[in-house]
Amino acid sequence: MKKKTGTGDTNATSDASATGDTSATGDTSATGATSDASGGGRIGRSLEILWGTGERPTRGPKPGLTLDRIVGAAVALADAEGMDAVSMRRLSTELGTGTMSLYRYVPGKAELLDLMLDRVQGEPLDAVDTSEPVDWREAVETMARTHLALLRRHPWLLKINQARTVLGPSAVLGLEVSLAALRGMGLTDKELIGAIITVQSFVVGIARMETEADEAAKETGLSHEDFWASQTPYLERAMASGRFPLVAGLDEDTFSTDFDHFSFGLRRLIAGFEVLVTERAEGR
Repeated sequence: MKKKTGTGDTNATSDASATGDTSATGDTSATGATSDASGGGRIGRSLEILWGTGERPTRGPKPGLTLDRIVGAAVALADAEGMDAVSMRRLSTELGTGTMSLYRYVPGKAELLDLMLDRVQGEPLDAVDTSEPVDWREAVETMARTHLALLRRHPWLLKINQARTVLGPSAVLGLEVSLAALRGMGLTDKELIGAIITVQSFVVGIARMETEADEAAKETGLSHEDFWASQTPYLERAMASGRFPLVAGLDEDTFSTDFDHFSFGLRRLIAGFEVLVTERAEGR
């Protein structure tokens, strides 16, 4: 397996569909950080489209309009403006077609989000080669870094409630690739899934921290440096009070931005997995 061993979003418990926009006459944009949730649309219809078993439009669509183009435009719009901007009406404007034309391909926004998720989940799989074995440590690191890159490219993924998963081809292939890469750990099936979930949860935490910091700066117009600098006088008095000796005793550069918290945490995760792998190998 080559460099891109990991998958973009292979957690078998992750996915979402936006609520609303499930009729041909209405259109409801996603709202809030957790309003987009799997199961909001017709799951069977999403699966039919994802797996290519549904009926294709036979008449009336605008020339050049395809399901692939619709999903690609939706992802691009979400990347640029967030999921709140994605609606069937706005998408039709971006594509230069009537809203009703879109409904010939996608029943509504809920199903569209399922397609968007499967589309971006497939991005890290483009260069995957499973013909050669790979060291599981390299696989874990590649999985983590690939997933972080995916979330940085598509920060709207962090706004999706992924408590339930509509399993499309990319999601299933991603899980297949991850399992193949981690088989060498010698763990049980449940433990392998647990390892994948652990890595992804760590990555999501780092990505969410980064995204929320960037959003706060944009919303307030206050840079990170200015924000923390505004608290300095209060913190200096607090440290001088003697109430917080451990905090006051931290090195001056403890919170400098040059420390790579992601790499530090990832190395500790791999080291922890290695203890378990060694125990399994020794038969304990």
